[in-house]
Parts: sequence; structure tokens; C-alpha cells
Amino acid sequence: MATRDSWVSNVGFVLAAIGSAAGLGNIWRFPWLTAGNGGSAFLVVYLLIVVGVGVPGLLAEFVLGRLGRQTPIGALRSLTGSRWGSALGVFNVATALVLLSFYSVVGGWTLRYVLASPSGAYFDQPQQYFGAASHGLEAVGFHLLFLGIVAAIVLFGVSRGIERASKVMLPAVVLLLVGLAGWTAMQPGTDAGYAFYLGFDAEYLAANVTNVVGPAAGQALFTLSLGTGAMLTYASYLDEDVSLPRDTLVIAISNTFIGVLAGLVVIPLLFSQGIDPGQGGPGTLFVALATAFASLPGGSVLATSFFGAVLLAAVTSGINLLETPVGTLVDRLDVSRRRATVLTTLLVAVTGTGLSLAGSAFQFVSGTLADLLLSVGLFGFLAIVGWLLRGEAIAEFRAGAGRFAPLAEPWLLTVGWVLPVVVLFSLTNTLASLAGVSLGLGVRAIVAVVGTTCCRLAVTTRTDDLRDLQRSLRSLR
Repeated sequence: MATRDSWVSNVGFVLAAIGSAAGLGNIWRFPWLTAGNGGSAFLVVYLLIVVGVGVPGLLAEFVLGRLGRQTPIGALRSLTGSRWGSALGVFNVATALVLLSFYSVVGGWTLRYVLASPSGAYFDQPQQYFGAASHGLEAVGFHLLFLGIVAAIVLFGVSRGIERASKVMLPAVVLLLVGLAGWTAMQPGTDAGYAFYLGFDAEYLAANVTNVVGPAAGQALFTLSLGTGAMLTYASYLDEDVSLPRDTLVIAISNTFIGVLAGLVVIPLLFSQGIDPGQGGPGTLFVALATAFASLPGGSVLATSFFGAVLLAAVTSGINLLETPVGTLVDRLDVSRRRATVLTTLLVAVTGTGLSLAGSAFQFVSGTLADLLLSVGLFGFLAIVGWLLRGEAIAEFRAGAGRFAPLAEPWLLTVGWVLPVVVLFSLTNTLASLAGVSLGLGVRAIVAVVGTTCCRLAVTTRTDDLRDLQRSLRSLR
């Protein structure tokens, strides 16, 4: 088997992980979800979930990756010593493939808008242009072109491809967004947008908290790439002396900053043009902003800059999602990176083409299905770290942690009890909404607590039985 690739520097890992998190989830998904769920009310809930769930959850995935030293299937099988670990790994890889399937479609939209922006081709009829661009044969073509760009970078490996690309693209995204946010702040009529986005609306939150929690939790998991095994894969290439808690904080804070920054560009700009940002759904970024850019001086330059930033962010996230199945084929089947990249890209090309042609399927996969898959994947990671590994997880947390080492035990308590309840509560919300069932806040909380307790008992009891059996077999020898 060939020598396993690794990061040349810790900075490269951090930038790649931030780039993965701060992709379309922040710039495409975050603004329209925020606008459609009460603005500041959604923002507050989202930030709380990022801090309370996202940070310890991301750290748990990093611990699994560095401890397992493999991609999800191999790492989880070796760490759990059971087939259900392998099954969860397969589920994670499948989740990454599902997400990349719709992600590359949206990446294709973005690529098309970058190419069309200098001429303002979509300024006259933005709704009609997006309708033609979002689904159909032309959408398939741009989806394949975007996927080809991502595959070309992954083909060069971790150090020569992913790390080098991330060191260039992520700073470019931040610089473009900072410039656009500054320009937006100088435009007339943005006050209402800032008030909607940043002025806390306690009344709306109190009346709609159960409706806001589900999308906010889904967005937090989506934007931090939790539950797919993508961050686990990135961490598997890390050295032992890296401080996982420190890097987790840097990545989570940077990712949140970029998401909030994107909101400071999109939401006030749309308000300044009298456009309701909450009405466009997934097309908000393309239809509403196209309308805004068309009416502004230098609109084509602004549009090119903005969609260029979105494209760079999309590529960094696409790289992360593609690396998970590619790395799995390399690790598990000893397939060459070139062949693994080609095979995985062909598969995503087919599934993404299906979503490019079926608008209703795209809506379901990019929304409800993505939230469900991420929640289940993260719940599995938390169960392994908090219920099975425990002492090993604490040791991995402390390795290179420095001044963060005393936080290991409180972190494990959070991962083992608090976070599974929160994730299961969010999962219950999503399933209830999908089934059209109305459950009160108290009922959902009870389901989450009881469900977590039952799952923990089942997992730990089975694991203890297996360990007793292994000890008995060793004694017979």
C-alpha cells in the first residue's frame, strides 16, 4: 500500500477545514434560511447551536479522525470493533455523496453566473434566467464543469491539491466578502436590512421557536460539515502534536464569521432595493441579488465579484465532500487516487445530473434529506466518542491540547449526554414536520431524552457483552 498523504502544515489543514465549512452553506444557504425564519431570531438560535453543539461536535469528529487514522469506514470499524461501526462509516460516505450531488448542481449555477455577470446577461429578466439555468440540460453541463474543477484539485492529493488550493481560495473569499460588505454599508436604504438581521426579535422567536430550531440546527451541521465524515477524513491526515481544541475553535469562529459576513452583504442589499429576501428560497441568491445588481451603478462588476466569491467557496466545500469517498477507496481498497477520483466523479456526475433535471427532487435532497442525514451521522459520532471510547477520546483530546487539556472531561460529558439529546430533538423536529405531525415542545424534549437514554443503554450493553465474550475467548486460549 502506498504511503498515506498528509498535511504539509497545520495552517493548511485549518484553511482547508474553514474552506470546507465556509462554502455554499454560508453564502448560499445561510442568507435565505435566515431571511425566511425571522432574521435575527434565526441568527441567535443558529449562533447558540454553533457554540453549544457545533464546536464540541466538530471536536468529536476530529478526535475520531486522528484516533482512527483512516477514512470513516475503516476508522469507525477499528475504533468500535464491530460491524455497526463499518455500517455508520458507509452511511457517512453515502451522505457525502448525496450532499455533493446537489452541491455540484448549485456550484454549476454559480459558475454560470460568474461567466454571465460581466455582460449582465441576466439583469433584464433575472427570474426567467434562473428558471432556465437552474434545471435542464444547460444546468447539467455546468454541474459537470464544476464537478470537473473539484475533481481536478482532489486528483492532486491532500498536500499538493487540497492544501495548496485552500491557501489561495479561502483568503480570496474573505477579502471579496469584506469589500462587498463595506460597499453595502455605504448604500442608502440598508437600515431596515440591518435591523431585520441584527436587531433581536424576542417576540418572533418566542412564537416560532420550534419552527426555527430545526432549520437552524440543520444549517449549523451543514455549514460545519458535521455528520458526513468529511471533517473526520481531514483530521485523519493530522499529526499527533496538533491541538485539536484550538483548531476547532479557530475553524468554528472563522466559519461563523464568514456566514455572518455573507448575511451582511445579502440581506441589507436586498432590503435597500425593496426586495423581500425570504421569498425566493434556494433561488434567493441568484434571483433577488441579480435584480439588485441590475439596478446599481457598476452592477456587473459587483455581480462578478460576489459570484466569484461564492464560486471559490463552493469549490473549497466540494473538495472536502469529494475527498471523503475518494480517500475511502484509497484507504480501504488500495485503489490509486487517480482511479478513485475518476470513479467517484462519474458516480456524482450521474446523481447530480438527475437532480439537475428534477426540481422537486433537488428541493427535497438539498433541504429535508440533507438535514436528516447530517443529524443521524453526527448522532453516531457522538455515540462512539461519548459512550464507547471515553478514556481514549479524552487522551486524544489532550494530545497537544496544551492549556485546553483541563476541558477534556467537561467536553466528554457534553458529547456523551447533552449533545445527543439536542441532536435527537432536532431530528424529531425534522421528522415530525416531514410527517405532518404536530408535537409540542415538551413532547419533543421527552422523546429526545428517552430516546438518547435507550440508545445509550443499548450501545453500551452490547459493547460490554462483546468485550466480555472477547475476554472469555482469550482465557480459553
